[in-house]
Amino acid sequence: MLALIEDKARECDEYGIPSSTFFLDMRQQTLVDNLCRQLRVKYFFDGGYDDAERCVCIFISDYSETEEPFSFIRVKASSSKALTHRDYLGALMGLGVKRHCIGDILVNNSGADIIVLREIADFLLTSFDKAGSADLTVTLISREELYVPEQLTEIKKDTVSTLRLDSVTASAFSLSRSAACDFISAGRVYVNGRQTVKNDFRIAEGDKIVIRGKGKAVLKEIGGQSKKDRTFITIEKYL
Repeated sequence: MLALIEDKARECDEYGIPSSTFFLDMRQQTLVDNLCRQLRVKYFFDGGYDDAERCVCIFISDYSETEEPFSFIRVKASSSKALTHRDYLGALMGLGVKRHCIGDILVNNSGADIIVLREIADFLLTSFDKAGSADLTVTLISREELYVPEQLTEIKKDTVSTLRLDSVTASAFSLSRSAACDFISAGRVYVNGRQTVKNDFRIAEGDKIVIRGKGKAVLKEIGGQSKKDRTFITIEKYL
């Protein structure tokens, strides 16, 4: 994967040919980010909206115009049963669509908005008409029309002995410190989109922490010290 992506990056850098990757999960984004830093090429990640989990890496040069590599489709479902993320993903995979061709699936009450690679959009417009027993209607929409559901959060105030990653993660996700360390060493913890495996990584105000498969939280505020020399923090946890 990294060899193919390196070829795309060098091609854009040397010849000004716009290019981009397929959709990358958070771990793959970290690997590609590290590679691009080593190559010193110009690039950015985009998943169609702020805070997208699955993104493509887009390579740019000083003399090339970059086209958006993905399309947005809106799916309306006619069913008495509300469809889930798994229902839509399963239906797409059933059509033979590879996972790396699909970005985030944003489910709402009447259907879903789905971000897909541009080259499969026309195929989905004509073929993506069922998810289980539900009939689907698919249309193309613009980036501006994309509906991103509002995420519910809760504010949590706590004190930590240190602003190390393991300590703040334990507080944010109501874990023991040893459990937080296990998630970090397993490579499941990301800080601002980058996989972070060092327990002593220092967290700053505004940093976003994600445990893959468990949720995300933001360190909103760092306060003063308690009488026991612990640091007051305010965390916004996504529900």
